[in-house]
Amino acid sequence: MTRIVLTGAPGAGKTSVAAALARLHPQRLAHVPEAATQVYDRLGTRWDRLDAEGRREVQRRIYRLQLEQEDRLSREHPGRVLLLDRGTVDGSAYWPDGPEDYWRHVGTTHAEELARYDAVVWLQTCAAVGAYDGPASNACRHEDPQTAVAAGQKVLAVWSAHPRLALVEAYPTFDEKLAAVEAALGRLGVFAERP
Repeated sequence: MTRIVLTGAPGAGKTSVAAALARLHPQRLAHVPEAATQVYDRLGTRWDRLDAEGRREVQRRIYRLQLEQEDRLSREHPGRVLLLDRGTVDGSAYWPDGPEDYWRHVGTTHAEELARYDAVVWLQTCAAVGAYDGPASNACRHEDPQTAVAAGQKVLAVWSAHPRLALVEAYPTFDEKLAAVEAALGRLGVFAERP
């Protein structure tokens, strides 16, 4: 395995879980940060403040940054599994004109992008258990709890064809969520000894 995606809705814990797991397993995992937050921060905006063309341009930038980060970090950390805070497929869930149009605009296919990743772990948003903090932990976040849950379902739909997809439900505490994701990665073979 070389690339594992943590994906899900806003407030699912992707960023915190990925960073924590990379710290716990530094010889095995390299954390790839979320491209979307970086792009929105650089532009000083967020999704709900953009018109349709602005949203398309942001998603194209996110896609390019994601590819650049994956390539750079795989060169910098040979022999480690890249633990990604979202993957290229996520952008299709946020494209104004739907996933098929997204693939046309970024010049690839859904099947090619799914094949980039060895496994995917979808995390349910903590909004499902009433623990969602919205923009308090990420200023780029604009979703209310109901919208966060709906966004998670859209993200799950675009990843659902991946052959190694694991689902992790929401938990009231971070430690429970972290343990559940670590267990899912274990079941996927991420921590198996290499020959």
